[in-house]
Amino acid sequence: MIVNEKEDHFLLIAQHDHALVSGEIVLHWKKKFLLRSKLREEADWAVSQHDRAWIPLDRHPRWNEEKERPYSFIDYPLTDKLQAYQNGIQEVAERSNYAAMLCSSHYQSFFSKDDKDPVIQQFIEEEENRRQELEAAMKMEVPSDIYQLHFERLQFCDDLSLYVCMQDPGIAKEEEVSWFRNGFRQQFDVAPEGIMPKWLDEERVALDPFPFEHEFEVRVPYRILYKSEVEEHGIEKAYHDAEVRERAVTFVSK
Repeated sequence: MIVNEKEDHFLLIAQHDHALVSGEIVLHWKKKFLLRSKLREEADWAVSQHDRAWIPLDRHPRWNEEKERPYSFIDYPLTDKLQAYQNGIQEVAERSNYAAMLCSSHYQSFFSKDDKDPVIQQFIEEEENRRQELEAAMKMEVPSDIYQLHFERLQFCDDLSLYVCMQDPGIAKEEEVSWFRNGFRQQFDVAPEGIMPKWLDEERVALDPFPFEHEFEVRVPYRILYKSEVEEHGIEKAYHDAEVRERAVTFVSK
């Protein structure tokens, strides 16, 4: 869950809804920089499905007693989160081995191999073994540069979707989430020095350089949970009773 806290309410965005926005974003990528192929179709599908691990978790949101707010994707209990990651990757693998490899790489990238936590070390080891098995099952060799490009695109589209989900529309650059204030970390042929986002107003985000074929709009579903409703009815009932609204955002060239 993506959680934005306000004075009297929480604005919540389900992880899979955010991922579906990522999947919409990737379909607009400049065509001359990435040829259409069956492999690209699977890579694009991975972008839209990269957070399906969160579907069962977000269906039953949990309350963080320490922070007095719903658990988000950032602070969700580690063991439960890692198990969900692996379940989600397996679900993706039932349709596409290649997409599952990309999702596995994406989740593993959240953790350092130097981390001493045995739970994290086990997760990393199991995912490395899983990707080897998935690659063998594909019965084709994917060039490392193509795999890296598909992986970077997944992470960029994830970041761009998070950019519009994790902060208020129209926010000033200096007030943005620190993750994105200095631009996105991924580099592409169309953007060899990375891409800088900026809110122009509450409905438009400018990208420099612009990696897409044309300007386009996405719509982000969200729910408002008033703190009084959570206190009275509990978080899960308050969440499911809340109206699903939409935020429209248009990506434009600088």
